[in-house]
Amino acid sequence: MSSIWHNRPNLEMINGPMNQGTVVAHLGIEITEVGDDFIRGTMPADKRTFQPYGVVHGGANVVLAETLGSIAGAHVLDFNTHKCLGQEVSATHLRPVSSGLVIGTARPIHLGRRSHVWEIRLENEQGKLTCISKLILAVIEN
Repeated sequence: MSSIWHNRPNLEMINGPMNQGTVVAHLGIEITEVGDDFIRGTMPADKRTFQPYGVVHGGANVVLAETLGSIAGAHVLDFNTHKCLGQEVSATHLRPVSSGLVIGTARPIHLGRRSHVWEIRLENEQGKLTCISKLILAVIEN
């Protein structure tokens, strides 16, 4: 299989200066792995991401999903000529997470000239699916 990346994501840059001072850093989201056709990251299930019942807030799941898909989408493009912006995101929450990490994997469904569609699967540390998300990115010229 050939790689989807125009610019292969650099974990040190993404986890450092790129996201410093953003919601990504505030929630403790980290990008952990890059494959030929996916990007993976984690988010802690803790007081930063919980809702009042002691489980990860659905909105925090959406932030993780959109972060993974947006970072992946950006790296498929030529940074010098194009960028992508989130246009629509949906999430179906299947199982609560009350401790450990939420692990997300983003893979493309469609990589077009004007839009991308990404599927982001969130799992708990036991590998059980906790949320499935779809992200549509608008591709625009710089």
